Amino acid sequence: MSITGKTVTSIFESIRLQVQAGQLQPGQVLPPVRDLAVTLGVNRNTVAAVYKKLAIAGLATTQGRRGTVIREQLDPGEQEGWMAGTPLVDLASGNPNPAWLPDINQALARRPYQHQLYGSDPVHAELASYGQQWLGRDCPGDYALDVTHGAVDAIERLLAAYLVAGDKVAVEDPCFLSSINTLRIAGLQAVGVPMDSDGMRPEALEQALEQGAQAVIVTPRAHNPTGCSLTSARAQALQEVLARYPHVLVIVDDHFALLAYKRYWQVVPASSSRWALVRSVSKALGPDLRLALVASDPQTSQRLRLRLAPGTGWVSHLLQEVAVACLQVPALAGRMGLATQEYCYRRNILKQALAAQGVAVAEPVDGLNLWIPLPEPTGQADAALLARHGWLVRSGDVFGVQAPACGLRVTISALHEDQVERLAADIGKVLRKRHQ
Repeated sequence: MSITGKTVTSIFESIRLQVQAGQLQPGQVLPPVRDLAVTLGVNRNTVAAVYKKLAIAGLATTQGRRGTVIREQLDPGEQEGWMAGTPLVDLASGNPNPAWLPDINQALARRPYQHQLYGSDPVHAELASYGQQWLGRDCPGDYALDVTHGAVDAIERLLAAYLVAGDKVAVEDPCFLSSINTLRIAGLQAVGVPMDSDGMRPEALEQALEQGAQAVIVTPRAHNPTGCSLTSARAQALQEVLARYPHVLVIVDDHFALLAYKRYWQVVPASSSRWALVRSVSKALGPDLRLALVASDPQTSQRLRLRLAPGTGWVSHLLQEVAVACLQVPALAGRMGLATQEYCYRRNILKQALAAQGVAVAEPVDGLNLWIPLPEPTGQADAALLARHGWLVRSGDVFGVQAPACGLRVTISALHEDQVERLAADIGKVLRKRHQ
């Protein structure tokens, strides 16, 4: 390799060009900081800053004594539904049950579509009215309403509106897969905030903010993967912490709002200058209906709209029409109430069956999943043993931020009643064999 330059920018560009040209291959080790500094006749701090910038840009990774290594091309990471079509009983997908989703064909029949042209209001008038009633009462102050292509799209655009590569973002640990991937691909540093049954621990959030986190992503209920929800006392405690950092961007990912069994408690303090409440329709109306409503302070809303404007500009009014029909037509909206009851019922019967086997789950729980804590990070091995019994569950390892999370995630949405006892017995058998 032939690295040149005298400044951080010029040395960085020299290495980046060689990576792009294929002259530096994945796995190739860059010279030690001291050696490259001597070769180029620059300060060691200059080379150290170059290597840090390469890591932030996703071009290299630091591996301690092994040095700085050119990294493999970024991949999308672990995804929900990653083994569609598996012959196993799929309790790992994270999907809602299709049987409890509204009939989109009925929605289209009830809401004849009218073409929308450039310059149309980006938010459907009826959807805006619904959103104001749905989100407005849970906002800490003045807000504006926007529509994005789902919750993950909203979070990605909100982060990009304020943060730059290398910035730290506080997230729950364990963390939702899409949040982990979004931060990694954007070059942002995820700072894991440990949780208990009530959600993020306030003292741990304080520590993350003291370490310089510029944003916080918090799930108020039905946290994925653990299923826990904030209590009133915990939400108040987090508010008190966040109030001491009014400049921090607070993103509330209330993804399960339409189906939630637990109550929403406000976590954003009135003093926050940058905040957003995101509510998706994916779990209730179907993952293919890529739509989320976002209420945020006016400045954040303006920045979010700027992030939308150069590309898609708006979320398809066809999707918004369908969402309005599903949310407002009683025959369709009623399925959401049914789904809430069904998910709650299946969580409870599996919890009871697992308890009979001596297996505890994280509580209290809401959402599509049950989380089975493990004493050590052996989720992959435990999941492999359960696969031999015909069950596909998700190892908790992939939900960890700084280190693998210790647990198994079981998606209950498609679980049949006649499968519950056998599943619980197999889980109990595997865990007793592995952990006693």
